[in-house]
Amino acid sequence: MVEQEVKRNLGDVTLLTYEDASILAEIRNASYVTSNAGAKLVTMYMNAIRDGADAILNVCSSVGEVADAAKEIGKYLGVPIVRIDEEMCKDAVRIAVRNKGRIGVLATLPTTLNPTKQTIYKVARQMGQQITIMDGLFDAFGANQETFQAQILEKAGELANQVDVILLCQGSMAYCETLVQNKYGLPVVSSPRYGALDLKRAFIDKGLI
Repeated sequence: MVEQEVKRNLGDVTLLTYEDASILAEIRNASYVTSNAGAKLVTMYMNAIRDGADAILNVCSSVGEVADAAKEIGKYLGVPIVRIDEEMCKDAVRIAVRNKGRIGVLATLPTTLNPTKQTIYKVARQMGQQITIMDGLFDAFGANQETFQAQILEKAGELANQVDVILLCQGSMAYCETLVQNKYGLPVVSSPRYGALDLKRAFIDKGLI
């Protein structure tokens, strides 16, 4: 879905994909971003720049703070590093404060939940808004689609009467956005479309589109 959204917003671009499953595995085992995992991710950024990338989209919310830390070097080198989830978090705050300022955050990993919550609090503070976050952590990492959909609907149902907007932490949850929204009649946000739009802004700022 990330690739689909990027191509829909940016047109005929060349996508270079960099993956290292050991980074998330190490973070899950340690319950925080280790220096080794962070260094691996930064190395991937530098490899992308060396390979000619015009911009970098960081698609994993668990390492969002590493992306934040690397933004200045990216800016210096002329290659913006964009977080997939930052604009999503800002929009969730905007939606929430129109009502009672309550955001429900759904995640399958605490290592994704906690950094996302910190991002929401950070952007809310920058926007001069106060919000309340309700956790929706459920154990469905690696589940098939049918099982995952049932579990996400159950967890969303536990929060539905207590929040103004539901935020899906992980990009892999995005296919459930409409499902949850239709079931409970609440605004639901997920990161791929926001990340793609933010990446498009980075290309516009560079004069590439």
